[in-house]
Amino acid sequence: MYRFAVYGKGGIGKSTTTAALSCAFAEMGYKVLQIGCDPKADSTLYLHGGEKITPILDVLRAKRDRAELDDLIHTGYQGIVCAESGGPMPGLGCAGRGIAAAFEALKERDVFEIVQPDIVLYDVLGDVVCGGFAMPIREGYADHVLIVTSGENMAIYAAANIAMAIDNFKDRGYASLAGLILNRRAVPNEREKVEELANDLHTEILADLPRDNRISEAEEAKQPVFAMFPDIPYTEEIRRLAKHLLTLSEGEDEL
Repeated sequence: MYRFAVYGKGGIGKSTTTAALSCAFAEMGYKVLQIGCDPKADSTLYLHGGEKITPILDVLRAKRDRAELDDLIHTGYQGIVCAESGGPMPGLGCAGRGIAAAFEALKERDVFEIVQPDIVLYDVLGDVVCGGFAMPIREGYADHVLIVTSGENMAIYAAANIAMAIDNFKDRGYASLAGLILNRRAVPNEREKVEELANDLHTEILADLPRDNRISEAEEAKQPVFAMFPDIPYTEEIRRLAKHLLTLSEGEDEL
């Protein structure tokens, strides 16, 4: 089982990237489980025709101990199994604790044993890396962390903070930083800025995703970009990234 956590600041495109990776892995014949770890619960939106699935926390509030695994997970595009943690009622709870509760609910219901995914992808809000938002890093849920960034200053700042959080856990055998994903925003000297960040973090740029209005066009049509535009440069780069991630993990298994 390959387990990746995708982090990045809000609005940087990590959900689009995560869903695209899920599609690429599913296209390769792998059983994929994607878990959205954002209170907005929109990570898997376009894997379900633009319809939000019921977040785990909403199910638990309604059914409590009567909630079954089938209430918490849903099958979407190309058989991708999807779950969304959701969040507390606005102003009435901590989103990080909500993620922790959602993870615990999935674990108690043996999600990994029952679904038996080949690939697990966590889509995690990275503006803050504390509490439940850090669970994929520090609780053994993920093996590798991918940080989505652009050349924008705030995106680079958030990426550096996420990398610092990962580094703080490195001596405990938790998830390691696999590298950066450049999601282009047409910023001047964008590649150079992200290369400088990668050098500072002693890591690499895993993928360089081109800016393409067809991604937004697919989302307007409530479809994954892989469904509407399977052969554009963006999807080809996502496929290359997916293959590289498998090689990365297999290489570590051989050590």
